[in-house]
Amino acid sequence: MTEKNTIQSWKKQNRRSLIFKYIVLIIIFLIVVIPIIMLIFGALKTRGELATKPYTPPIPPHFENIQKILNQPDFWNMLKNSLFVMLAATAGTVLVAAMAAFSFSRLNFRGKNLSFNVVTLGLLFPMSIAILPEYILLRQLNLLNLWGIILPEIAFALAGDILILRGFFMAIPVELQDASYIDGCTNLGFFWKILLPLARPSLSAVAVLAMINSWNELFLPIVVLNEERLYTLPLGTMQFSTEHGTDWAMVLAFVALSMIPTIIFYLFAEKQLISGLTAGAVKG
Repeated sequence: MTEKNTIQSWKKQNRRSLIFKYIVLIIIFLIVVIPIIMLIFGALKTRGELATKPYTPPIPPHFENIQKILNQPDFWNMLKNSLFVMLAATAGTVLVAAMAAFSFSRLNFRGKNLSFNVVTLGLLFPMSIAILPEYILLRQLNLLNLWGIILPEIAFALAGDILILRGFFMAIPVELQDASYIDGCTNLGFFWKILLPLARPSLSAVAVLAMINSWNELFLPIVVLNEERLYTLPLGTMQFSTEHGTDWAMVLAFVALSMIPTIIFYLFAEKQLISGLTAGAVKG
């Protein structure tokens, strides 16, 4: 009886723990999803419906605000600028971070540990701290344009991305590198032909993080961009909300359209992001 009671008690505790975990997950899910649902509801309502019935579903849904925004050339220009910044920043971040992580993980050179420690110090300094000297430097280099956003995004993302990739690179057996040298591979050949294909999950994780961070970046475009033709979607959303401050249905429609690419990126890259970060954490 004692053993049976112990098993039943353990089952009850396990069941309670499982129920508690599900409750926590449901709460987190609702905290994340409810604002998105309310945003979509508001985007599909008229101005009057949003003022009188802000929490109810749009019945019937109204697509006039979305159509008006899609017919504006400025929206498509902002979308083009955001895509260019995101793709360029992602490509630059992945390439530079991979090369630096390869150097810190697979090569031996004087001052290696000191250099790596200096790089990791970048995690302690957010972009907002260095924005004034950064702006002065960009102005002197005549980079108050989209490249003035791309290059700082790459620079400030490197510290964390190098840490992720270095942990994965160090887990690859040294014997594989020695065998490639015996077959005539150089350091560059081993990096391009062997290391990068094996590190595809971690590279995908770094790329997805860079995409999402670049797409949602607002602080840097506010400081750097002065011409409306160069505005990205986050900056355009802020300007649009200022111009249409009383028409919240129109503003919510603009925000909803701006949010769609980010959701698509995440849905397509969720597995790569999770597997890449898990692989880097476990193998590192």
